[in-house]
Amino acid sequence: MFGLGFQEILVIALIVLLLWGGKKIPELMHGLGKGVKSFKDGMNEVTNFEEEKKEVPEKKDE
Repeated sequence: MFGLGFQEILVIALIVLLLWGGKKIPELMHGLGKGVKSFKDGMNEVTNFEEEKKEVPEKKDE
C-alpha cells in the first residue's frame, strides 16, 4: 500500500494513537464514516438523476 510496509504502518498508527489518544480516534473514525456515506449518497443521487433524464425524452416545440 503506497510502498509502505507493515512496520511503517504500525509506527504511523502508534504515533496517531499517541497524538490523539484512544478516546478521540473512534470519534474521528465515526465522523469519517459519516462523510464517506454522505459522499456515496450524493454520487448515487447524481447517477439516478442522469438515468431519469435519459429516460424522459425532451419535448420539442411544434
